Amino acid sequence: MAASEETSALFPIFILTIMAIPIVPYTITKLCRAASKKSKSIHCQCNDCSRSGKYRKSIFQRILSVSTYSNLTLLLLWVIMIILVYYIKTRSTEITVFDPFSILGLEPGATESEIKKNYRRLSIQYHPDKNPDPEAHKYFVEHIAKAYQALTDPIARENYEKYGHPDGRQGFQMGIALPQFLLNIDGASGGILLLWIVGLCILLPLVVAVVYLSRSSKYTGNYVMHQTLSTYYYFMKPSLAPSKVMDVFTKAAEYMEIPVRRTDDEPLQKLFMLVRSELNLDLKNIKQEQAKFWKQHPALVKTELLVQAQLTREFGALSPSLAGDFRRILETAPRLLEELMKMAVIPRNAQGHGWLRPAIGVVELSQCIIQAVPLSARKTTGGSPEGIAPFLQLPHISEAVVKKVARKKVRTFQELYDMDAQERDELLTQTAGLSSEEVQDVEIVLGMMPSLTLDVTCETEGEEGIQEGDIVTIHAWINNKRGNGLIAALPHAPYYPFHKEENFWFLLADSVSNNVWFFQKVSFMDEGAAVTAASKAIAESKEGSGATPKETSKAVAEAVEKVKGGSRLVMGKFQAPSEGNYNLTCYCLCDSWLGCDRKTNLKFKVLKRTRAGTRGAVLADEGPIMEDGIEEDEDHEDEEYDDDYESEYSEDEEDDQNSKNKKQAANGTTKKNGQADESSGSDEE
Repeated sequence: MAASEETSALFPIFILTIMAIPIVPYTITKLCRAASKKSKSIHCQCNDCSRSGKYRKSIFQRILSVSTYSNLTLLLLWVIMIILVYYIKTRSTEITVFDPFSILGLEPGATESEIKKNYRRLSIQYHPDKNPDPEAHKYFVEHIAKAYQALTDPIARENYEKYGHPDGRQGFQMGIALPQFLLNIDGASGGILLLWIVGLCILLPLVVAVVYLSRSSKYTGNYVMHQTLSTYYYFMKPSLAPSKVMDVFTKAAEYMEIPVRRTDDEPLQKLFMLVRSELNLDLKNIKQEQAKFWKQHPALVKTELLVQAQLTREFGALSPSLAGDFRRILETAPRLLEELMKMAVIPRNAQGHGWLRPAIGVVELSQCIIQAVPLSARKTTGGSPEGIAPFLQLPHISEAVVKKVARKKVRTFQELYDMDAQERDELLTQTAGLSSEEVQDVEIVLGMMPSLTLDVTCETEGEEGIQEGDIVTIHAWINNKRGNGLIAALPHAPYYPFHKEENFWFLLADSVSNNVWFFQKVSFMDEGAAVTAASKAIAESKEGSGATPKETSKAVAEAVEKVKGGSRLVMGKFQAPSEGNYNLTCYCLCDSWLGCDRKTNLKFKVLKRTRAGTRGAVLADEGPIMEDGIEEDEDHEDEEYDDDYESEYSEDEEDDQNSKNKKQAANGTTKKNGQADESSGSDEE
């Protein structure tokens, strides 16, 4: 019984140890991450963003931001551990070695008369006849009487002196650190122990597995429903314009679960009248078009109208119930648009190519949602291929202001951006009528916008020239510089109510055939991850080409410096097509900003396949040889390709764009600088 009591007393220690093993290192990791966060603000400081309240947190909001489920769970576990420590310290009995001399208050080697004298003294104090306290009775029987016997009985004393215990040699005992009632297998306690084992070892893992499998069968790793991906894949077409991309985007299963309430009918009717011009309805048959629109599934109608409310900034028309649905739609929009982008660029043909036109449409839609700019504002007007949309993302800039600025021959967003600060200040104050404070807000936002530079090369590693069937390696550095000096930043988005990080999409595509040969998502937010990825990619590339360790280390060090300086490496492989000349375009599209996309043209020649060891060395008949089948058109190295691609808001513009693409110039290994690419009407996600 004593042994079971000892092992039962160890149960709290056992639980405390099991809890401390994962909790302590996890807590240290969280504290280190919190301490390593940069204190420098990376969000927009303009008055519009400040008034939005998205980045300004009250004390209550700060508590809520810390009071996440993981933090609260961690705090609860620490409270339990502290309670266990207190319980162990105050209630657990200390296991001591049996020492009869110490119990009787004697020194080792005491005489028999001293033993009897101290025994009689302690008996007067603890004997049941003298002290009715049950604890005193227990102490007398288990300690005092036993110690007296060990020192007066010859056999017991011999055992104590020889084995350290009056009962002789003690066997080795093992116990289980469980509560005592579980260790008593008699009666009902045996059933309790069985239930404990079944619950802990069988039922708990089974419940965890069922919950995990049920969730994983419904959602992807990006928390998007599998049904949504199937819908997007089915409705994705190679010639989708942004207006048609909207129709596919709103068919997400997440939006079909939005509740439909009768009380929403009247607010939705009012909202419909406000955004009707953005719904691409045929004005000649407006009644039939309206009837057709309202015959759609109610969830689709609500979703499209609420998305249009974001694009047109008609927030005041939303009822309280619609406002909750509105926030739900916007919160999931970035994830859904990212998956929709993947559905556009995944391999669709035998060559493994995706589709360019719908990919650009998805990015354009993402830009407009984040910046709350109507899709109709992207229509080409006044010589600007992106229309007035990039202007409207700036604070205090309206369509009327854009018209005033256009009178001073500033018709494109790039022209406004390229002006020096003083000249731009005079233009906005004197011509547009903005105050000095409003001009300062504009300057803050322009300083936040990313300015991208592309440096792209393609080669067949270890070979001269590119032959059909080769595995071609694309190597691209994307450099990002801002006027305020930041590398990573949150976009200016005062009308988007949630935090949104910038994401960029790098596409290698043939704009004439509408094929995407290669794509990759790029982010400037996590410098550590970018350093790791670039180091690994450069090291593998150098080792594969037979470089020495010293050369590899030098290349890795240079790559790390580039990443820390604001560049990101994009590396990938694709199979060379059949023999011929190819004019490709490298796009770098932002999913959050309008007017900051970049692209550069790439021209290379694929040679006919020859026998091994007889690779052709001639890469192109015209132009200077650059490297591995890439040649550069020097006349267009620093030129903006304004006629290459225009915003694809309408299908009619697609035909014009295709005809222009056939006439475009192309270059090879290039560097493309500047803030906004006027010819790119898209945005990277």
